[in-house]
Amino acid sequence: MNAQPVLMLTQDATLWQGWQQIAGPQWLPARGQSLADLQRWKQQGRRLVVLDAALPQLPASNDADWSRLLQGVQVLVLSNRPGDEEGRQLLAKGACGYAHAQSNAETLSQMLQSLSGGNIWLGRSLLQRLLRDVDARLPEPENHWADALSPREQEVARYASLGESNAEIAERMSIGERTVRAHLSAIFEKLQVEDRLMLALKVHGIGRKQPA
Repeated sequence: MNAQPVLMLTQDATLWQGWQQIAGPQWLPARGQSLADLQRWKQQGRRLVVLDAALPQLPASNDADWSRLLQGVQVLVLSNRPGDEEGRQLLAKGACGYAHAQSNAETLSQMLQSLSGGNIWLGRSLLQRLLRDVDARLPEPENHWADALSPREQEVARYASLGESNAEIAERMSIGERTVRAHLSAIFEKLQVEDRLMLALKVHGIGRKQPA
């Protein structure tokens, strides 16, 4: 399999040094230092981009210009000072991921793999905030998803759908983290979901087919 090109936009030499450690059979990092480099990347028909949130001349996170900037590319925005509100605004404008700029090479590779598969990458704090916001705003969905689960699995699924960690679920339910992991594995298999985000969408009734 050929390595997939990834444009890494930053003027920070230390960040570039860390980010390029993903180089290998899967990824081919290319450095960019300006928005002009991003435009050239688009013109070449390439899509994957890692963007330093501190890059000069970037619009404010709530600026409509982000939608134009992010159009046609899959952009992972990394910040040295990530904040949930900034992340929420950038995702709404079209970013495909938002995380800490100091993430290690293994984690960065996982993020890019998620993006290249058409998924979105969120930090746990932001994911938890978004899921709780969804939970508060949406009407109570029909619980058809729960039919295939045991009562304990239903409880674990509900807590996980709110973004709670394995440790938090274990404490709430007075069980071990290993038991939580076992329940989640069974839940994912029974509901045919791949991760917590897909589980949350299932539990909250998002993406269900509407009756004709």
